Amino acid sequence: MKTWFITGASRGFGAVWAAAALARGDRVAATARDPQTLKPLVDAYGDSVLPLALDVTDRTAAFAAVEHAATRLGRLDVVVNNAGYGLFGMVEEATEEQARAQLETNFFGALWVTQAALPILRAQHGGHLLQVSSIGGVAAFPTLGLYHASKWALEGMSDALAQEVGPLGVRVTLVEPGPYGTDWAGASAVRTTPIEAYEPIREARRSGASGRAGADPASTAAAVLRLVDAPEPPLRLFLGDYPYPIIERLYRERLATWRSPKI
Repeated sequence: MKTWFITGASRGFGAVWAAAALARGDRVAATARDPQTLKPLVDAYGDSVLPLALDVTDRTAAFAAVEHAATRLGRLDVVVNNAGYGLFGMVEEATEEQARAQLETNFFGALWVTQAALPILRAQHGGHLLQVSSIGGVAAFPTLGLYHASKWALEGMSDALAQEVGPLGVRVTLVEPGPYGTDWAGASAVRTTPIEAYEPIREARRSGASGRAGADPASTAAAVLRLVDAPEPPLRLFLGDYPYPIIERLYRERLATWRSPKI
């Protein structure tokens, strides 16, 4: 039996993975800004769920929530930084408030929970951090510049972290999903005020995504359970088939650019 700490557990991947862990007999500290949204998990799994209110942008609250979970559950085996959202719009369109809020949640929120969990995991001489990134953490697309900034920051921090804590018995995995049918682009998304000059680019982006339905998030549960049970989990894990051809093409292009004659 494993004990989990999952941010953003009321919906999307967080809810799916929490339910999958609970269904096999694990225990989960599930967090959300509004703990009432965790009621379906509590109703279904009772005392195996520890519901906690947490705004991950509040560093003090993150440390308190992680400490409370570890005390109540006895240990933490898997810490999942899932809380986040998408900011849709051109780089020029993003306001200071929007840009800072995106980084505060997607990057700094994960950093605070990570920093809170590490003393506990180090003392246990083991544990696994799952940092929910995206194909947008290794590739970039127009209309998502600030979202990419947050995920690329998470990728760089987590890559270095894995090298720092691996010798101490703590594992780190960057989970990089392709498009899934969560509400990332729906109710939880924030959108900029459009500048007319960018409309052709925006329309091309819409046309490219037309007809592409997101996969069922529930289909990721088995892979994530295998991941946390693996004796030597990978640093990076794509979810879904969508990312592979994009990344293969992207890295071929990057290598060709780097190998080209110097300017």
